[in-house]
Amino acid sequence: MVRCYPVAIMHATHLTEPARTLTLLGLESSCDDTAAAVVRAVPGQRAEILSAKVAGQTELHARFGGVVPEIAARAHAEKLDLMVEAALAEAGMDLSEMDAIAVTAGPGLIGGVMSGVMCAKGLALGSGKPLIGVNHLAGHALTPRLTDGLEFPYLMLLVSGGHCQFLVVRSATEFTRLGGTIDDAPGEAFDKTAKLIGLLQPGGPMIEQAALSGDATRFPLPRPLLDREGCDMSFSGLKTAVLRARDALVAKQGGLYVQDQHDLAASFQAAVSEVLAEKTRRALRLSGAPAIAVAGGVAANKVIRAGLEAVAAETETRFLAPPLALCTDNAAMIAWVGIERLRLGLVDDMTLAARPRWPLDSTAPAMLGSGKKGAKA
Repeated sequence: MVRCYPVAIMHATHLTEPARTLTLLGLESSCDDTAAAVVRAVPGQRAEILSAKVAGQTELHARFGGVVPEIAARAHAEKLDLMVEAALAEAGMDLSEMDAIAVTAGPGLIGGVMSGVMCAKGLALGSGKPLIGVNHLAGHALTPRLTDGLEFPYLMLLVSGGHCQFLVVRSATEFTRLGGTIDDAPGEAFDKTAKLIGLLQPGGPMIEQAALSGDATRFPLPRPLLDREGCDMSFSGLKTAVLRARDALVAKQGGLYVQDQHDLAASFQAAVSEVLAEKTRRALRLSGAPAIAVAGGVAANKVIRAGLEAVAAETETRFLAPPLALCTDNAAMIAWVGIERLRLGLVDDMTLAARPRWPLDSTAPAMLGSGKKGAKA
């Protein structure tokens, strides 16, 4: 069942056209969720997510222990038109009633992003509607505007399977990165750690569940980069520390007991939570932002969220976290960015290209390991 969330609308002061009702179709296919949504923004009223459809791929990738890009791309190509059809039907509208088509144009797995962009181009060309390419990270970063009408500026912690960074969100098009992970993103570290200790995928929910009956103090895992200034983070070494703790147990007792798994999960989760909380404290101090918002799949973790809420309370900063369905990858956030961009007169043409990497803050130095493909997001 699709839920519709009433949201407050914030209007930019530099509109290029008179405010008017906008209804957008959004498409998202950057990783392993194929999604389409319809969002409507009415001046002076509350906006609505009229529909939000998502086709997950968990079963397709389960036996591989992670997302296989080729399989993901093929699944997107097969499901995108079905999701669009379902989203329009749920909204009780057809394509001719859309004001524009918004689509994730990056960053992400290139095959999936290309599938979405090509589908959106076909829809835009066939309907004669404007095409708007959206940065997937901007979707997450602007979600608090959709759900809570949050005013600029604010601090955003984007924490997911592929990304982890602190952004000062100054407008719908201006983002300043204060820091980010120099290696594994937390979601990636959760997945890899779950695999290391014999838990099923997806790793995030499995570790959180196992940690409920675990001792978070049993294994003294490191808190990477807390001894360094700034907001950059690292989770690769933490994952390695779990591997060593596991190997020591296997060598000593010939394998892992269930309680060992739970204690390792709890210790790992506590370490990630502490790092994110302390780095958030530093980011708030640097930014002076009046509010901190969190988005991305890892934001669903209750221990991590509680740690962030505690920091917000300690610093007397407003804390916002979107509903779970809008924390993970979804097309409603893409449609919303499309609305924000369309109000600013920002549209694309048929030369719109899929981008595997696309930093929101192009002026910030590239994170470590950006490689030949360009700066990491």
